[in-house]
Amino acid sequence: MRAPCVVFVLTLLLTACALGPRFRPPAPPRAEDYGEAPMHGPTASSDAPDGAAQRFVPGAEVPADWWTRFGSASLDALEARARRNNPNVAAAQAALREANELYKAQRATLFPALQGSFSAQRARNALLTLANPTSLPQQDPYYNLFTAQLSVSYLLDVWGGSRRAVESAGAQAEATRFQLEATYLTLASNVAVTAVQEASLRAQIEATERLLEIQTRLTHTVAQQRSLGGASELDLLTQQAAEAQTAALLPPLRKQLAQTRDALAALAGELPSSGPAERFRLEELTLPTDLPVSVPAHLIEQRPDVRQALANLHVASAQVGVAIADMLPQFELNGTLGSSSLALRQLFTSYTGFWSAGATLTQTLFDAGALLHRKRAADAALDQAGAQYRAAVLLACQNVADTLHALDTDADALVAASQAERTGQQAFEIARQQRQLGGLSQVAVLNAEQTYQQAVLNLIQARANRYADTIALFQALGGGWWQREQGDKG
Repeated sequence: MRAPCVVFVLTLLLTACALGPRFRPPAPPRAEDYGEAPMHGPTASSDAPDGAAQRFVPGAEVPADWWTRFGSASLDALEARARRNNPNVAAAQAALREANELYKAQRATLFPALQGSFSAQRARNALLTLANPTSLPQQDPYYNLFTAQLSVSYLLDVWGGSRRAVESAGAQAEATRFQLEATYLTLASNVAVTAVQEASLRAQIEATERLLEIQTRLTHTVAQQRSLGGASELDLLTQQAAEAQTAALLPPLRKQLAQTRDALAALAGELPSSGPAERFRLEELTLPTDLPVSVPAHLIEQRPDVRQALANLHVASAQVGVAIADMLPQFELNGTLGSSSLALRQLFTSYTGFWSAGATLTQTLFDAGALLHRKRAADAALDQAGAQYRAAVLLACQNVADTLHALDTDADALVAASQAERTGQQAFEIARQQRQLGGLSQVAVLNAEQTYQQAVLNLIQARANRYADTIALFQALGGGWWQREQGDKG
């Protein structure tokens, strides 16, 4: 009898298969570009600060420490501190450790389970109704019983349900890993963008304060002219309103700067009271001129959110196999080996041992359709994960295309802003010279300077936009996390 049973068990093990759809990553996009978004040739350039042409380099590698391309030691230090101290990073790291441990726990289900137990009990027999637990006649109804045993059980993975569950847990750990990479990338981008925003706000505040000084001088001049009869009351009120409007611009800018500083502190994992010591100015940043661009087929391999969506699709695919296996008969082998005696010292002596071995087949006969509905739910979850993956791919390509368009138009905007600033400066210089020669009023000079300072404000915003969209491109391309992994392996 033993030989046929062994043959049957081996046959089940050798012919076991994993049910459900075998996971295959979807085919990558075939597109070689991003439509009308520029991928070749330099952008427009000017001789203004940060006006250098940016060149897109298809196929160039995205550096893992891409923020160092901006040439700011303060930004590098803040990025490093944020990576160490940001609580969102710590939470994502803990989630990855949890997912890895759950995967290892699930993998253990592929092996037999061995349990040991020991029991000790004190009991009393009813002398007149039950026999004593020993063959020797005795009057003492009390006795001790000690039992030690080992139990082994093994669920035969005939239908591959356990293997698909392990596959699902492994894919879930992979999804959590890319969630961590997405957290790193989002943090680095937020730190860089916030630093650029601080630099822009400082420059805007300085330009606005200069504008306010001009408005104050204009108001004083018009007031003098009004007292001498050279200006009307309406002229004075109009100028006072213009000064008040300029003054009203400063509080929102200062509020934004304070909040930006608070945001940098939070990103670095610090309280506002101990915020970052770094101060950022546009003049201390360098605009990268050579920018990498990846084709869509490579982009989906680089984006952490796309890779996470792909891993989630893998999870859903494996869960369909688990649901199918749960609907089929389950086979389990089990056995026990142990010893039982009335005295502790007699354990494992002659005639105290016992053993048992067996097999169990279990099949759900009626569950009101629960297993069937779970299978259908797994199919629906697979469809959902597939749609979410396609959405992630589309979003990734859209992000790159949008950023390429933005960088191209940012360069044009900077050229226009630079020209306006240069023209405004020339007009102001001419007005000042004419004023010195007595051919122009002080009001006209101040108006020319006001126009110039407004052009300076527009130029500051145009410069900041180029930095922000350059950061957005590095983020849209995935941030180069794979370069860091290769460096670690090396």
